[in-house]
Amino acid sequence: MKQYDDLEKILISEEEIRTRVAELGRAITEDYRNAPEPIVLVCILKGSVVFYTDLMRQIDHDCRLDFMIVKSYGGGTESSGNVRFVKDLDDSITGKHAIIVEDIVDSGLTLTFLRKNLITRGAKTLKICTLLDKPMRRSPKSEISVDYCGFKIPNEFVVGYGLDFDEKYRNLPEVGVLKPEVYKNV
Repeated sequence: MKQYDDLEKILISEEEIRTRVAELGRAITEDYRNAPEPIVLVCILKGSVVFYTDLMRQIDHDCRLDFMIVKSYGGGTESSGNVRFVKDLDDSITGKHAIIVEDIVDSGLTLTFLRKNLITRGAKTLKICTLLDKPMRRSPKSEISVDYCGFKIPNEFVVGYGLDFDEKYRNLPEVGVLKPEVYKNV
């Protein structure tokens, strides 16, 4: 597959992802074991969709699915800090347990904005589940705390398993580090 030529290395294998997603599903199941209400899983499109679909199949609890698209990156590699909603939730989360399912937490600025916005909508509880976390990139303006984290990763530009660069590489089954020459000068 030509896409692999653009990778410096594989950071997280398909098997490691599968194992960790199952563990996250068990943790969420346990945390909501006694909750009579369903959990609303809020997928942040597009990058989270692969993780989201694998994760929801590992949760042994009634789940409702909803989707949002928020933009802050444009075509670059850094968050612009200006967040805009492209697609909002279809249903209310008032009085419900909600979990934001994200592909990666980087600066935390977009997620800080999103979390504040969703809290005002009256969720009974609101948690954050991410496949990847780069805590060393967290902005001082970020107020994010991740409740469920798949992997903490170094400050490298990663793609695969839903994550992209310029809409490419999402279909790779593992997470790889993109060679700098692929995204520099873009």
